[in-house]
Amino acid sequence: MRKKIIAGNWKMNIKPSETAALVKAVAEATAAFADKVEIVCCTPAIDVPAAVAAAAGTKVGVGTENCHWEDHGAYTGEISTGMIVDAGANYVITGHSERRQYFGETDETVNKRTRAAIAAGLTVMMCVGETLAEREADLVEEVVGRQLKVGLKDVTPADCAKLVIAYEPVWAIGTGKTATPEQAQDVHAFIRATLAKLFGAETAETVRIQYGGSMKPGNAAELLAKRDIDGGLIGGAALKAADFAGIISAAAAAQ
Repeated sequence: MRKKIIAGNWKMNIKPSETAALVKAVAEATAAFADKVEIVCCTPAIDVPAAVAAAAGTKVGVGTENCHWEDHGAYTGEISTGMIVDAGANYVITGHSERRQYFGETDETVNKRTRAAIAAGLTVMMCVGETLAEREADLVEEVVGRQLKVGLKDVTPADCAKLVIAYEPVWAIGTGKTATPEQAQDVHAFIRATLAKLFGAETAETVRIQYGGSMKPGNAAELLAKRDIDGGLIGGAALKAADFAGIISAAAAAQ
C-alpha cells in the first residue's frame, strides 16, 4: 500500500521568525498520525534552517518550493539542490503552476530541476495540471500527458523511488473551487496509466500522486478515499496547524 503524503506549500507567506512556531504546532497537532502519514512542510528557502531546527526530533519533513538544475553558478536568486541538502531539507517542489505562470517555467526546465533534485537525493513533488480553458476545451489528458512525458524525460524507473506527482488543476488553486472527487480520480488514474507507459505498471503502482487543488479538512476524506489519490499538496490550509492536522487525520483514516 502506498503511504499517504501530505505536504504543505507555504508559498511566500511565513517569515523566518514565525517558522519555528508553525512547524512545532504542526508536529504537535499531527503526532498521533505521523506513523501512518508522511508529513512535509515546504517553506520559502529563507525559512528552511528554522524549519529544520524546529522539526528536529519530530516526524515532520522539510522541503523547499523550487530548486535550480545547476549545483552552482551565476544564477542570481536561485537555490541549488546542494544548498537545499546542506541546509537539512529532504524534499522539493518542482513545476508548480505559479512558477509556470509567473516565472517562465516550461516543461523542459521542470525536467531539468526534477532530475537534478532526484540526483541530489531529494524527494521531488513534480506538479502537473490544466487551466480552466484547457479543461473546457477537453485538453486535460493532452496537457497533463505532455507535462508528464517532458517533465520526466530521462528519469528512470529506479528514480521513481524519489518521485511524487502532484496533480493541481490550476483552476482550483486558491479559488475555493475544487475538482470533484470523481474528476480528481479520473485524472489521477490517467497519470498512473501514463506512468505505466513510461516506467512499467509495477513502478507506476508505487508512485504516489497527490491532489493539489484546494484540499481542506472538509473535503479531504472524500478525495483521499479514491484509489489513486495518495495525498495532498496543501496551500492555504497548511498555514494553520489545526487545518493541516485535519487533512492529515483524514489521510491517516484513509490509509
